[in-house]
Amino acid sequence: MTMLQDDFRAAMGRLAAGVAVLSTRVGGHDHAMTASSVCSVSLEPPLLLACVEVAARFHDAVVESGLLGVSLLGHPQRPHAEWLATPGRPMVGEFATVPTHRAPSGVVLLDESLATLDCQTWAVYPAGDHSIVVGEVLAVTLADDPDPALVYYRNRFGRIA
Repeated sequence: MTMLQDDFRAAMGRLAAGVAVLSTRVGGHDHAMTASSVCSVSLEPPLLLACVEVAARFHDAVVESGLLGVSLLGHPQRPHAEWLATPGRPMVGEFATVPTHRAPSGVVLLDESLATLDCQTWAVYPAGDHSIVVGEVLAVTLADDPDPALVYYRNRFGRIA
């Protein structure tokens, strides 16, 4: 990495971001990844975006499926975020220890999330070593009494009330 890339990474690490788990289902298999690059795009229609590294196993699965699940995590879900961010974890059974349910589209969503969103792909845009996946939100579920949010700041997980 160049000095500019190192400095850029350090600078962006100083921007606190909420933590989400992205999920999709293709070929009868569930796929997931932890992300801190999720944000709203539009209310009409309701759109969000997530940035996915092209080299990640999740990338090709979400592009092929056309479906995107988003689980916005509370601080108690930190172990799930860490597990689903582990490089090289087994793809079969990756949700074995994570409480989940299925969205109407069939994607996996994490139980006890602050909110979950069931989306279909609106567009995918190339962006350097990532793709920007834009999802049209089909359904939203909100927690009744949400925990403090799980955030990512300076390469560490933390919490915010």
